[in-house]
Amino acid sequence: MLGLDLSTGVDGVVEKLEKLPKDLFAETLQSILVNLWDQNGAVDLIESCDKFQRAGISLDQKTVQDIMRLMSYYFRLAAKSNLSGDVLVSKLTECSSNWSKPTLQLVHQLWTEHAALLHAHQEVLTMASIGQLVDIQWKLGMAVSSDTCRSLNSPFISVLMKIADTSGEMSYKSFEMTVQQFQNFYRQFKEMASVLETV
Repeated sequence: MLGLDLSTGVDGVVEKLEKLPKDLFAETLQSILVNLWDQNGAVDLIESCDKFQRAGISLDQKTVQDIMRLMSYYFRLAAKSNLSGDVLVSKLTECSSNWSKPTLQLVHQLWTEHAALLHAHQEVLTMASIGQLVDIQWKLGMAVSSDTCRSLNSPFISVLMKIADTSGEMSYKSFEMTVQQFQNFYRQFKEMASVLETV
Protein backbone atom coordinates (compact mmCIF):
# COMPACT_ATOMS: atom_id res chain seq x y z
CA MET A 1 0.00 0.00 0.00
CA LEU A 2 2.71 2.53 0.96
CA GLY A 3 5.69 0.85 -0.62
CA LEU A 4 6.88 0.02 2.89
CA ASP A 5 7.99 -3.44 3.94
CA LEU A 6 6.50 -3.63 7.44
CA SER A 7 6.28 -6.99 9.21
CA THR A 8 2.94 -6.27 10.95
CA GLY A 9 1.31 -3.68 8.70
CA VAL A 10 0.84 -0.01 9.52
CA ASP A 11 -1.81 -0.61 12.21
CA GLY A 12 0.45 -3.11 13.99
CA VAL A 13 3.41 -0.73 13.92
CA VAL A 14 1.29 2.15 15.23
CA GLU A 15 -0.03 -0.06 18.06
CA LYS A 16 3.56 -0.85 19.09
CA LEU A 17 4.80 2.73 18.94
CA GLU A 18 1.78 3.93 20.92
CA LYS A 19 3.06 1.80 23.83
CA LEU A 20 6.36 3.71 23.92
CA PRO A 21 6.85 6.40 26.56
CA LYS A 22 6.42 9.79 24.87
CA ASP A 23 9.93 10.98 25.77
CA LEU A 24 11.47 7.87 24.21
CA PHE A 25 9.30 8.22 21.10
CA ALA A 26 10.26 11.91 20.87
CA GLU A 27 13.95 10.95 21.08
CA THR A 28 13.42 8.36 18.32
CA LEU A 29 11.69 10.92 16.09
CA GLN A 30 14.51 13.41 16.74
CA SER A 31 17.12 10.88 15.61
CA ILE A 32 15.12 10.18 12.43
CA LEU A 33 14.81 13.90 11.68
CA VAL A 34 18.52 14.48 12.29
CA ASN A 35 19.33 11.55 10.01
CA LEU A 36 17.13 12.96 7.23
CA TRP A 37 18.85 16.33 7.47
CA ASP A 38 22.35 14.91 7.89
CA GLN A 39 22.02 12.24 5.16
CA ASN A 40 24.61 10.16 6.99
CA GLY A 41 23.09 6.80 6.16
CA ALA A 42 20.56 5.13 8.40
CA VAL A 43 19.46 5.60 11.97
CA ASP A 44 21.47 3.18 14.09
CA LEU A 45 19.02 0.34 14.67
CA ILE A 46 21.16 -1.43 17.29
CA GLU A 47 21.59 1.79 19.27
CA SER A 48 17.82 2.40 19.15
CA CYS A 49 17.10 -1.17 20.33
CA ASP A 50 19.58 -0.65 23.18
CA LYS A 51 17.82 2.59 24.19
CA PHE A 52 14.50 0.78 24.30
CA GLN A 53 16.02 -2.06 26.35
CA ARG A 54 17.55 0.40 28.86
CA ALA A 55 14.14 2.06 29.21
CA GLY A 56 12.59 -1.33 30.01
CA ILE A 57 10.78 -1.63 26.67
CA SER A 58 11.20 -5.06 25.10
CA LEU A 59 10.66 -4.75 21.36
CA ASP A 60 12.32 -7.05 18.88
CA GLN A 61 14.67 -5.59 16.31
CA LYS A 62 12.15 -6.03 13.48
CA THR A 63 9.52 -3.97 15.33
CA VAL A 64 12.01 -1.17 16.05
CA GLN A 65 13.01 -1.24 12.38
CA ASP A 66 9.35 -1.02 11.33
CA ILE A 67 8.81 2.03 13.56
CA MET A 68 11.88 3.70 12.04
CA ARG A 69 10.78 2.88 8.49
CA LEU A 70 7.24 4.15 9.00
CA MET A 71 8.25 7.47 10.52
CA SER A 72 11.17 7.98 8.10
CA TYR A 73 8.81 7.37 5.19
CA TYR A 74 6.33 10.01 6.37
CA PHE A 75 8.99 12.57 7.34
CA ARG A 76 10.69 12.10 3.95
CA LEU A 77 7.34 12.45 2.18
CA ALA A 78 6.56 15.60 4.17
CA ALA A 79 9.99 17.09 3.37
CA LYS A 80 9.78 16.37 -0.36
CA SER A 81 6.19 17.66 -0.61
CA ASN A 82 6.71 20.61 1.77
CA LEU A 83 3.81 19.45 3.96
CA SER A 84 2.67 21.38 7.01
CA GLY A 85 2.36 19.69 10.38
CA ASP A 86 -1.42 19.53 9.95
CA VAL A 87 -1.18 17.82 6.57
CA LEU A 88 1.42 15.37 7.88
CA VAL A 89 -0.88 14.45 10.79
CA SER A 90 -3.73 14.05 8.31
CA LYS A 91 -1.61 11.65 6.21
CA LEU A 92 -0.77 9.64 9.33
CA THR A 93 -4.43 9.31 10.34
CA GLU A 94 -5.30 8.20 6.79
CA CYS A 95 -2.92 5.25 7.06
CA SER A 96 -4.09 4.13 10.52
CA SER A 97 -6.81 4.97 13.01
CA ASN A 98 -4.67 3.70 15.92
CA TRP A 99 -2.82 6.99 16.49
CA SER A 100 -3.50 8.69 19.83
CA LYS A 101 -3.98 12.44 20.00
CA PRO A 102 -0.85 13.00 22.19
CA THR A 103 1.32 11.04 19.73
CA LEU A 104 0.00 13.02 16.76
CA GLN A 105 0.57 16.27 18.68
CA LEU A 106 4.16 15.22 19.35
CA VAL A 107 4.74 14.40 15.66
CA HIS A 108 3.12 17.73 14.70
CA GLN A 109 5.30 19.68 17.15
CA LEU A 110 8.57 18.05 16.09
CA TRP A 111 7.74 18.34 12.40
CA THR A 112 6.82 22.02 12.79
CA GLU A 113 10.18 22.65 14.52
CA HIS A 114 12.21 20.87 11.82
CA ALA A 115 10.15 21.23 8.62
CA ALA A 116 11.66 24.45 7.28
CA LEU A 117 15.22 23.20 7.71
CA LEU A 118 14.48 19.81 6.15
CA HIS A 119 12.57 21.31 3.25
CA ALA A 120 15.37 23.82 2.53
CA HIS A 121 17.90 20.98 2.69
CA GLN A 122 15.76 18.89 0.32
CA GLU A 123 15.54 21.81 -2.14
CA VAL A 124 19.30 22.30 -2.10
CA LEU A 125 19.85 18.60 -2.77
CA THR A 126 17.33 18.61 -5.59
CA MET A 127 18.71 21.82 -7.11
CA ALA A 128 22.30 20.72 -6.85
CA SER A 129 21.38 17.13 -7.66
CA ILE A 130 24.18 15.96 -5.41
CA GLY A 131 24.61 12.23 -5.24
CA GLN A 132 26.21 10.26 -2.46
CA LEU A 133 29.08 7.84 -3.03
CA VAL A 134 27.93 4.48 -1.67
CA ASP A 135 30.75 2.19 -2.77
CA ILE A 136 33.92 2.27 -4.86
CA GLN A 137 35.64 -0.77 -6.34
CA TRP A 138 38.84 -0.87 -8.33
CA LYS A 139 41.15 -3.32 -9.97
CA LEU A 140 44.52 -3.22 -11.64
CA GLY A 141 44.59 -4.55 -15.17
CA MET A 142 47.00 -5.01 -18.05
CA ALA A 143 46.04 -4.15 -21.61
CA VAL A 144 46.86 -7.19 -23.78
CA SER A 145 44.93 -6.28 -26.92
CA SER A 146 43.90 -2.94 -28.32
CA ASP A 147 42.86 -1.07 -31.43
CA THR A 148 45.91 1.09 -30.89
CA CYS A 149 49.03 -1.03 -30.50
CA ARG A 150 50.94 1.62 -28.53
CA SER A 151 48.95 0.87 -25.36
CA LEU A 152 49.64 -2.87 -25.30
CA ASN A 153 51.15 -4.32 -22.12
CA SER A 154 50.32 -1.11 -20.24
CA PRO A 155 48.90 -1.28 -16.73
CA PHE A 156 45.62 0.53 -16.04
CA ILE A 157 43.29 1.01 -13.11
CA SER A 158 39.59 0.28 -13.62
CA VAL A 159 37.20 2.02 -11.16
CA LEU A 160 33.50 1.31 -10.53
CA MET A 161 31.57 3.75 -8.32
CA LYS A 162 28.10 3.11 -6.91
CA ILE A 163 26.26 6.41 -6.43
CA ALA A 164 22.88 7.12 -4.80
CA ASP A 165 21.15 10.15 -6.29
CA THR A 166 18.89 12.44 -4.24
CA SER A 167 15.86 10.21 -4.81
CA GLY A 168 17.73 7.14 -3.53
CA GLU A 169 18.14 5.56 -6.99
CA MET A 170 21.45 3.76 -7.44
CA SER A 171 23.62 4.33 -10.48
CA TYR A 172 27.02 3.05 -11.46
CA LYS A 173 29.85 5.01 -13.05
CA SER A 174 32.96 3.34 -14.33
CA PHE A 175 36.17 4.64 -15.84
CA GLU A 176 39.74 3.60 -16.50
CA MET A 177 42.95 5.47 -15.73
CA THR A 178 46.54 5.08 -16.74
CA VAL A 179 49.06 4.77 -13.93
CA GLN A 180 50.01 8.44 -14.38
CA GLN A 181 46.34 9.52 -14.21
CA PHE A 182 45.87 7.38 -11.11
CA GLN A 183 48.89 8.97 -9.41
CA ASN A 184 47.41 12.42 -10.09
CA PHE A 185 44.03 11.21 -8.79
CA TYR A 186 45.74 9.90 -5.65
CA ARG A 187 47.58 13.23 -5.09
CA GLN A 188 44.29 15.13 -5.32
CA PHE A 189 42.61 12.83 -2.80
CA LYS A 190 45.61 13.17 -0.50
CA GLU A 191 45.25 16.98 -0.72
CA MET A 192 41.54 16.74 0.11
CA ALA A 193 42.31 14.51 3.11
CA SER A 194 44.89 16.98 4.47
CA VAL A 195 42.44 19.89 4.06
CA LEU A 196 39.72 17.90 5.86
CA GLU A 197 42.09 17.29 8.77
CA THR A 198 42.36 21.04 9.33
CA VAL A 199 38.59 21.51 9.54
